[in-house]
Amino acid sequence: TYTTDTKSREENKKTIESLYRFSVDINKIRRVKEWVLLQDTAYVKEIAGILKEMGADETAVANILECCPEAILRTPAEINSQRALWQLVCQNEKQLIKLIEQFPESFFTTEYHENQKANILFFQELGLKNNIITRFLTSAPNIFYNPVEKNKNMIETLQRNYLSLGGSRANMKTWILKLLSQNPFILLNASTAIQENLEFLQKNGFTDPEVLQLLSKLKGFIFQLTSTTMQKSMLFSKNVFQCSDQELKQLVLKCPALLYYSVPVLEERLEGLLKEGISVAQIRETPMVLELTTQIVQYRIKKLAALGYDIKSGTLESLNGTKKDFEVSYGKIQSKNERPIFNPVAPIHIED
Repeated sequence: TYTTDTKSREENKKTIESLYRFSVDINKIRRVKEWVLLQDTAYVKEIAGILKEMGADETAVANILECCPEAILRTPAEINSQRALWQLVCQNEKQLIKLIEQFPESFFTTEYHENQKANILFFQELGLKNNIITRFLTSAPNIFYNPVEKNKNMIETLQRNYLSLGGSRANMKTWILKLLSQNPFILLNASTAIQENLEFLQKNGFTDPEVLQLLSKLKGFIFQLTSTTMQKSMLFSKNVFQCSDQELKQLVLKCPALLYYSVPVLEERLEGLLKEGISVAQIRETPMVLELTTQIVQYRIKKLAALGYDIKSGTLESLNGTKKDFEVSYGKIQSKNERPIFNPVAPIHIED
Protein backbone atom coordinates (compact mmCIF):
# COMPACT_ATOMS: atom_id res chain seq x y z
CA THR A 1 0.00 0.00 0.00
CA TYR A 2 3.04 2.28 0.20
CA THR A 3 4.97 3.51 -2.81
CA THR A 4 8.42 2.01 -3.26
CA ASP A 5 9.30 4.47 -6.02
CA THR A 6 9.96 7.66 -4.06
CA LYS A 7 11.37 10.69 -5.81
CA SER A 8 14.44 11.21 -3.66
CA ARG A 9 15.15 7.52 -2.82
CA GLU A 10 16.76 8.89 0.33
CA GLU A 11 16.20 7.39 3.75
CA ASN A 12 14.22 9.45 6.24
CA LYS A 13 16.89 10.55 8.76
CA LYS A 14 14.33 11.26 11.47
CA THR A 15 12.97 7.69 11.13
CA ILE A 16 16.50 6.22 11.29
CA GLU A 17 17.35 8.24 14.44
CA SER A 18 14.11 7.21 16.16
CA LEU A 19 14.69 3.54 15.36
CA TYR A 20 18.26 3.75 16.70
CA ARG A 21 16.88 5.10 19.98
CA PHE A 22 14.86 1.91 20.37
CA SER A 23 17.88 -0.33 19.55
CA VAL A 24 16.33 -1.51 16.28
CA ASP A 25 18.69 -3.23 13.82
CA ILE A 26 18.44 -0.80 10.87
CA ASN A 27 20.52 -3.03 8.58
CA LYS A 28 18.00 -5.84 9.01
CA ILE A 29 15.23 -3.51 7.79
CA ARG A 30 17.41 -2.29 4.90
CA ARG A 31 17.92 -5.88 3.75
CA VAL A 32 14.27 -6.87 3.86
CA LYS A 33 12.01 -3.79 3.64
CA GLU A 34 14.13 -0.75 2.87
CA TRP A 35 11.12 1.02 1.33
CA VAL A 36 9.79 1.63 4.85
CA LEU A 37 12.81 3.84 5.61
CA LEU A 38 12.14 5.97 2.51
CA GLN A 39 8.67 7.15 3.56
CA ASP A 40 8.16 10.80 4.47
CA THR A 41 6.05 10.09 7.55
CA ALA A 42 6.62 7.46 10.24
CA TYR A 43 5.37 7.04 13.81
CA VAL A 44 8.27 5.23 15.50
CA LYS A 45 8.03 6.89 18.93
CA GLU A 46 4.22 6.67 19.04
CA ILE A 47 3.99 2.99 18.00
CA ALA A 48 6.79 2.01 20.39
CA GLY A 49 4.94 3.91 23.14
CA ILE A 50 1.70 2.01 22.51
CA LEU A 51 3.57 -1.32 22.57
CA LYS A 52 5.23 -0.37 25.88
CA GLU A 53 1.84 0.63 27.29
CA MET A 54 0.65 -2.89 26.50
CA GLY A 55 3.56 -4.38 28.45
CA ALA A 56 6.29 -4.90 25.84
CA ASP A 57 9.83 -4.34 27.12
CA GLU A 58 12.54 -2.64 25.02
CA THR A 59 13.81 -5.92 23.53
CA ALA A 60 10.28 -6.92 22.49
CA VAL A 61 9.65 -3.49 20.91
CA ALA A 62 12.90 -3.74 18.91
CA ASN A 63 12.07 -7.29 17.76
CA ILE A 64 8.57 -6.32 16.67
CA LEU A 65 9.78 -3.31 14.66
CA GLU A 66 12.56 -5.34 13.04
CA CYS A 67 10.20 -8.17 12.03
CA CYS A 68 7.41 -5.85 10.87
CA PRO A 69 8.91 -2.40 10.13
CA GLU A 70 5.76 -1.28 8.28
CA ALA A 71 4.19 -0.98 11.76
CA ILE A 72 5.79 2.47 12.04
CA LEU A 73 3.79 3.66 9.02
CA ARG A 74 0.46 3.04 10.81
CA THR A 75 -1.05 5.97 12.64
CA PRO A 76 -1.45 5.74 16.44
CA ALA A 77 -5.24 5.92 15.91
CA GLU A 78 -5.11 2.85 13.62
CA ILE A 79 -3.04 0.88 16.13
CA ASN A 80 -5.27 1.81 19.06
CA SER A 81 -8.33 0.71 17.06
CA GLN A 82 -6.60 -2.59 16.28
CA ARG A 83 -5.65 -2.95 19.94
CA ALA A 84 -9.28 -2.51 21.02
CA LEU A 85 -10.40 -4.97 18.35
CA TRP A 86 -8.01 -7.76 19.38
CA GLN A 87 -8.92 -7.18 23.03
CA LEU A 88 -12.39 -8.49 22.14
CA VAL A 89 -10.88 -11.98 21.96
CA CYS A 90 -7.74 -11.75 24.13
CA GLN A 91 -7.91 -12.52 27.85
CA ASN A 92 -5.69 -9.54 28.74
CA GLU A 93 -2.97 -7.26 27.36
CA LYS A 94 -0.26 -9.71 28.42
CA GLN A 95 -1.70 -12.29 26.01
CA LEU A 96 -2.19 -9.60 23.35
CA ILE A 97 1.44 -8.39 23.40
CA LYS A 98 2.65 -12.01 23.30
CA LEU A 99 0.57 -12.55 20.13
CA ILE A 100 1.90 -9.33 18.57
CA GLU A 101 5.49 -10.48 19.28
CA GLN A 102 4.82 -13.81 17.55
CA PHE A 103 2.63 -12.55 14.70
CA PRO A 104 3.29 -8.81 14.18
CA GLU A 105 2.22 -8.75 10.52
CA SER A 106 -1.25 -10.09 11.35
CA PHE A 107 -1.73 -7.38 14.00
CA PHE A 108 -0.36 -4.48 11.94
CA THR A 109 -2.48 -5.23 8.85
CA THR A 110 -5.03 -2.51 9.53
CA GLU A 111 -6.50 -1.95 6.04
CA TYR A 112 -9.38 -4.37 6.68
CA HIS A 113 -10.27 -3.11 10.17
CA GLU A 114 -14.04 -2.97 9.61
CA ASN A 115 -14.12 -6.43 8.01
CA GLN A 116 -11.99 -7.81 10.84
CA LYS A 117 -14.37 -6.40 13.44
CA ALA A 118 -17.51 -7.68 11.70
CA ASN A 119 -15.97 -11.15 11.28
CA ILE A 120 -14.83 -11.39 14.91
CA LEU A 121 -18.38 -10.58 16.08
CA PHE A 122 -19.83 -13.07 13.57
CA PHE A 123 -17.51 -15.87 14.75
CA GLN A 124 -18.43 -15.13 18.37
CA GLU A 125 -22.15 -15.30 17.50
CA LEU A 126 -21.51 -18.58 15.67
CA GLY A 127 -20.18 -20.05 18.92
CA LEU A 128 -16.43 -20.16 18.26
CA LYS A 129 -14.44 -19.72 21.46
CA ASN A 130 -12.17 -16.68 21.76
CA ASN A 131 -9.00 -18.81 21.91
CA ILE A 132 -9.95 -20.34 18.53
CA ILE A 133 -10.64 -16.87 17.06
CA THR A 134 -7.22 -15.61 18.25
CA ARG A 135 -5.64 -18.65 16.58
CA PHE A 136 -7.45 -17.68 13.36
CA LEU A 137 -6.32 -14.04 13.65
CA THR A 138 -2.69 -15.12 13.80
CA SER A 139 -2.54 -18.22 11.59
CA ALA A 140 -5.30 -17.50 9.05
CA PRO A 141 -5.68 -13.68 9.01
CA ASN A 142 -6.95 -13.70 5.38
CA ILE A 143 -10.35 -15.02 6.45
CA PHE A 144 -10.92 -11.76 8.35
CA TYR A 145 -10.22 -9.67 5.26
CA ASN A 146 -13.31 -11.14 3.54
CA PRO A 147 -16.50 -9.12 3.82
CA VAL A 148 -18.51 -10.76 6.60
CA GLU A 149 -21.30 -11.61 4.12
CA LYS A 150 -18.94 -13.86 2.17
CA ASN A 151 -18.06 -15.84 5.30
CA LYS A 152 -21.73 -16.03 6.29
CA ASN A 153 -22.65 -17.37 2.84
CA MET A 154 -19.93 -20.01 3.06
CA ILE A 155 -21.14 -21.16 6.49
CA GLU A 156 -24.73 -21.33 5.16
CA THR A 157 -23.52 -23.40 2.17
CA LEU A 158 -21.77 -25.84 4.52
CA GLN A 159 -24.85 -26.07 6.77
CA ARG A 160 -27.14 -26.67 3.78
CA ASN A 161 -24.89 -29.44 2.43
CA TYR A 162 -24.51 -31.02 5.86
CA LEU A 163 -28.30 -31.33 6.19
CA SER A 164 -28.80 -32.52 2.59
CA LEU A 165 -26.23 -35.30 3.21
CA GLY A 166 -28.27 -36.56 6.13
CA GLY A 167 -26.59 -34.73 8.98
CA SER A 168 -28.85 -33.98 11.94
CA ARG A 169 -29.88 -30.42 12.79
CA ALA A 170 -29.03 -31.14 16.45
CA ASN A 171 -25.38 -31.89 15.60
CA MET A 172 -24.98 -29.29 12.85
CA LYS A 173 -23.51 -26.51 15.01
CA THR A 174 -20.94 -28.87 16.59
CA TRP A 175 -19.97 -30.22 13.15
CA ILE A 176 -19.52 -26.74 11.65
CA LEU A 177 -17.48 -25.44 14.61
CA LYS A 178 -15.23 -28.51 14.57
CA LEU A 179 -14.70 -28.23 10.79
CA LEU A 180 -13.85 -24.53 11.09
CA SER A 181 -11.44 -25.01 14.00
CA GLN A 182 -9.64 -27.76 12.05
CA ASN A 183 -9.48 -25.84 8.77
CA PRO A 184 -10.43 -22.12 8.81
CA PHE A 185 -9.13 -21.77 5.22
CA ILE A 186 -12.33 -23.49 4.11
CA LEU A 187 -13.84 -19.97 4.18
CA LEU A 188 -11.53 -18.86 1.36
CA ASN A 189 -13.03 -21.40 -1.07
CA ALA A 190 -15.79 -20.65 -3.55
CA SER A 191 -19.20 -22.18 -2.78
CA THR A 192 -19.26 -23.58 -6.33
CA ALA A 193 -16.13 -25.66 -5.52
CA ILE A 194 -17.94 -27.21 -2.58
CA GLN A 195 -20.89 -28.18 -4.76
CA GLU A 196 -18.73 -29.61 -7.57
CA ASN A 197 -16.61 -31.74 -5.23
CA LEU A 198 -19.62 -33.17 -3.41
CA GLU A 199 -21.29 -34.03 -6.73
CA PHE A 200 -18.05 -35.72 -7.89
CA LEU A 201 -18.07 -38.02 -4.84
CA GLN A 202 -21.75 -38.85 -5.30
CA LYS A 203 -21.21 -39.66 -9.00
CA ASN A 204 -18.42 -42.03 -7.96
CA GLY A 205 -20.79 -44.13 -5.88
CA PHE A 206 -20.27 -42.67 -2.40
CA THR A 207 -23.52 -42.59 -0.43
CA ASP A 208 -24.54 -39.42 1.45
CA PRO A 209 -23.40 -40.76 4.88
CA GLU A 210 -20.07 -41.80 3.28
CA VAL A 211 -19.57 -38.32 1.76
CA LEU A 212 -20.26 -36.81 5.18
CA GLN A 213 -17.72 -39.21 6.70
CA LEU A 214 -15.10 -38.13 4.13
CA LEU A 215 -15.77 -34.43 4.81
CA SER A 216 -15.18 -34.96 8.52
CA LYS A 217 -12.12 -37.19 8.07
CA LEU A 218 -10.50 -34.80 5.59
CA LYS A 219 -11.30 -31.80 7.83
CA GLY A 220 -12.79 -29.89 4.91
CA PHE A 221 -9.54 -30.02 2.88
CA ILE A 222 -11.54 -31.84 0.22
CA PHE A 223 -12.90 -28.46 -0.90
CA GLN A 224 -9.40 -27.35 -1.82
CA LEU A 225 -9.18 -30.15 -4.40
CA THR A 226 -10.63 -30.35 -7.90
CA SER A 227 -12.63 -33.20 -9.44
CA THR A 228 -9.77 -33.69 -11.95
CA THR A 229 -7.08 -34.24 -9.29
CA MET A 230 -9.36 -36.53 -7.26
CA GLN A 231 -10.17 -38.55 -10.41
CA LYS A 232 -6.45 -38.97 -11.20
CA SER A 233 -5.62 -40.04 -7.63
CA MET A 234 -8.43 -42.59 -7.57
CA LEU A 235 -7.43 -44.02 -10.96
CA PHE A 236 -3.81 -44.33 -9.77
CA SER A 237 -4.91 -46.23 -6.63
CA LYS A 238 -7.21 -48.48 -8.65
CA ASN A 239 -4.34 -49.48 -10.96
CA VAL A 240 -1.84 -49.98 -8.14
CA PHE A 241 -4.13 -52.12 -5.99
CA GLN A 242 -5.83 -53.88 -8.94
CA CYS A 243 -9.27 -53.48 -7.40
CA SER A 244 -12.88 -52.96 -8.46
CA ASP A 245 -14.74 -49.64 -8.08
CA GLN A 246 -16.46 -50.93 -4.95
CA GLU A 247 -13.16 -52.08 -3.41
CA LEU A 248 -11.55 -48.75 -4.28
CA LYS A 249 -14.38 -46.91 -2.56
CA GLN A 250 -13.79 -48.94 0.62
CA LEU A 251 -10.06 -48.18 0.45
CA VAL A 252 -10.76 -44.45 0.13
CA LEU A 253 -13.15 -44.55 3.11
CA LYS A 254 -10.46 -46.35 5.09
CA CYS A 255 -7.74 -43.95 3.93
CA PRO A 256 -9.04 -40.60 2.56
CA ALA A 257 -5.42 -39.69 1.77
CA LEU A 258 -5.87 -41.74 -1.43
CA LEU A 259 -8.29 -39.03 -2.53
CA TYR A 260 -6.49 -36.04 -1.06
CA TYR A 261 -2.87 -36.56 -2.15
CA SER A 262 -1.83 -35.95 -5.75
CA VAL A 263 -0.51 -38.79 -7.95
CA PRO A 264 3.19 -37.69 -7.65
CA VAL A 265 2.93 -37.72 -3.82
CA LEU A 266 1.23 -41.14 -3.74
CA GLU A 267 3.76 -42.46 -6.25
CA GLU A 268 6.74 -41.28 -4.18
CA ARG A 269 5.34 -42.75 -0.95
CA LEU A 270 4.47 -46.05 -2.61
CA GLU A 271 7.97 -46.36 -4.08
CA GLY A 272 9.49 -45.62 -0.66
CA LEU A 273 7.49 -48.46 0.91
CA LEU A 274 8.31 -50.92 -1.88
CA LYS A 275 12.05 -50.12 -1.51
CA GLU A 276 11.80 -51.19 2.13
CA GLY A 277 10.58 -54.60 0.96
CA ILE A 278 6.93 -53.98 1.80
CA SER A 279 4.47 -55.58 -0.64
CA VAL A 280 1.52 -53.95 -2.44
CA ALA A 281 -0.72 -56.51 -0.70
CA GLN A 282 0.46 -55.25 2.71
CA ILE A 283 -0.15 -51.62 1.70
CA ARG A 284 -3.62 -52.49 0.41
CA GLU A 285 -4.38 -54.13 3.78
CA THR A 286 -3.21 -51.00 5.66
CA PRO A 287 -3.45 -48.08 3.17
CA MET A 288 -3.25 -45.49 5.98
CA VAL A 289 0.54 -45.94 5.85
CA LEU A 290 0.42 -43.73 2.71
CA GLU A 291 -0.48 -40.79 4.94
CA LEU A 292 3.12 -40.84 6.22
CA THR A 293 6.07 -39.27 4.42
CA THR A 294 8.84 -41.57 3.16
CA GLN A 295 11.25 -40.14 5.76
CA ILE A 296 8.89 -40.94 8.66
CA VAL A 297 8.31 -44.49 7.33
CA GLN A 298 12.08 -45.11 7.03
CA TYR A 299 12.71 -43.78 10.54
CA ARG A 300 9.98 -45.97 12.05
CA ILE A 301 11.09 -49.10 10.17
CA LYS A 302 14.67 -48.62 11.48
CA LYS A 303 13.43 -48.22 15.06
CA LEU A 304 11.31 -51.38 14.82
CA ALA A 305 14.12 -53.32 13.11
CA ALA A 306 16.40 -52.50 16.07
CA LEU A 307 13.92 -54.43 18.23
CA GLY A 308 14.06 -57.37 15.85
CA TYR A 309 10.63 -56.62 14.36
CA ASP A 310 10.54 -57.58 10.67
CA ILE A 311 8.06 -55.28 8.92
CA LYS A 312 8.16 -57.40 5.73
CA SER A 313 6.60 -60.39 7.43
CA GLY A 314 4.42 -58.54 9.92
CA THR A 315 1.56 -56.10 9.75
CA LEU A 316 2.00 -52.42 8.86
CA GLU A 317 -0.31 -51.38 11.73
CA SER A 318 2.74 -50.76 13.95
CA LEU A 319 3.96 -48.09 11.48
CA ASN A 320 0.68 -46.20 11.43
CA GLY A 321 -0.69 -43.16 13.13
CA THR A 322 0.66 -40.01 14.73
CA LYS A 323 4.00 -39.78 16.52
CA LYS A 324 2.20 -40.56 19.78
CA ASP A 325 0.42 -43.59 18.26
CA PHE A 326 3.73 -44.96 16.98
CA GLU A 327 5.44 -44.49 20.33
CA VAL A 328 2.66 -46.53 22.00
CA SER A 329 3.04 -49.36 19.43
CA TYR A 330 6.83 -49.23 19.74
CA GLY A 331 6.61 -49.35 23.53
CA LYS A 332 4.37 -52.44 23.43
CA ILE A 333 6.77 -54.31 21.12
CA GLN A 334 9.73 -53.24 23.28
CA SER A 335 8.14 -54.39 26.56
CA LYS A 336 7.11 -57.68 24.93
CA ASN A 337 10.74 -58.28 23.90
CA GLU A 338 12.05 -57.40 27.36
CA ARG A 339 9.55 -59.58 29.24
CA PRO A 340 11.33 -62.52 30.98
CA ILE A 341 10.53 -65.99 29.62
CA PHE A 342 9.86 -67.31 33.13
CA ASN A 343 7.65 -65.93 35.88
CA PRO A 344 10.02 -64.48 38.50
CA VAL A 345 7.43 -64.78 41.30
CA ALA A 346 6.48 -68.41 40.60
CA PRO A 347 7.77 -70.97 43.13
CA ILE A 348 10.81 -72.95 41.92
CA HIS A 349 10.53 -76.73 42.44
CA ILE A 350 13.92 -78.22 43.26
CA GLU A 351 14.31 -81.96 43.75
CA ASP A 352 16.02 -83.02 47.01
